[in-house]
Amino acid sequence: MENRPDLRRELGRRGEEAAASHLERRGYKILARGARLLRGEIDIVARRRGILVFVEVKTRSGTGCGRPEESVTPSKQAQLRRLAQAFLVRHRLGDVPCRFDVIAVLFPEDGRPVVNHFVDAF
Repeated sequence: MENRPDLRRELGRRGEEAAASHLERRGYKILARGARLLRGEIDIVARRRGILVFVEVKTRSGTGCGRPEESVTPSKQAQLRRLAQAFLVRHRLGDVPCRFDVIAVLFPEDGRPVVNHFVDAF
């Protein structure tokens, strides 16, 4: 399929939209989306109750290749920690309390997203 990367990018964009909406409905303030740092990107940076939350969003159209959250491997977690440190330095946030969440989004055939939020995932 020649435009598969475009379809994948669109699926990811829809997943991030669903994740951001999910967070906002639960009282999170979105501070950044797609924050590019070093050689990577933090999908969503949010704040809730004084805690800075770095969110990795994983989106799938099905579970044939596993559940979305399973793709947040230890090496991906280490990369996210490095990116978060760079974000804290760039924005001069010092020792603000923070955590890492994972939001897994599935888009079944009916098109309505199923969102699973893993708080303090790693």
